[in-house]
Amino acid sequence: MTNKQLIILVPKGAEYQSVCRGIGNTDPRLLEEVGDLNSQTSAPLILPIPVGVKALTQYLENDFSLSPSRVLIMGLCGSLSPKIKVGDVVLYENCRYEGEVLECDRSFTSQIYNHLKTKVALVKSLTSDSVVYSASEKRSLAETYAAEVVDMEGFAALTVLSKRGISVAMLRVVSDDSEHNIPNLNSAIDEKGNLQPLPLAWEMITQPIAALNLIKGSLQGLKLLQQVASQITLT
Repeated sequence: MTNKQLIILVPKGAEYQSVCRGIGNTDPRLLEEVGDLNSQTSAPLILPIPVGVKALTQYLENDFSLSPSRVLIMGLCGSLSPKIKVGDVVLYENCRYEGEVLECDRSFTSQIYNHLKTKVALVKSLTSDSVVYSASEKRSLAETYAAEVVDMEGFAALTVLSKRGISVAMLRVVSDDSEHNIPNLNSAIDEKGNLQPLPLAWEMITQPIAALNLIKGSLQGLKLLQQVASQITLT
């Protein structure tokens, strides 16, 4: 897998920082200033994206003016299946949203899969408008949609980018399992897809057991996300 004409999009914040460290760039801000896709650098361009279907759609339609041949979505996701554990590396076959299914680019996905081989599992994903935080909701979504993982960006990215003829693949690390609750963080995400520190802190304080599940899973997931990112950059 070469990096020519490749852009990596990662949810802003800790996920973006982890991918940047994995790629080998100690100052992520420098990456945001790179606009030349024909640059001789061996590293792909990495850009932070907002969280959520609506916010990401607006960003891609209004602010993402680059025209790469391929886009790789990276970040964390949640498990909807007991078979998919925290720390598992997953590669999406498709994304489901409100009854619709979009396929990731098969050639690009196969290329990543063949490179990572036994370190990654192929999964069917679901995109949600909100944070899926309860174990009961995870079980319900798994039964309804036959999906194995959930995130808040996948379908939006496929919808907008595929229409532009861009090949899209999605590589993520599981940070919360299907059997435990995490805090309800929906009130902590604003309409622009940003995490708000004070509401986030409040939800963590008022839901201590769920918060512990989130912290433990996120730390493990971010560590592995960095490791996976370090394997993406090839010469």
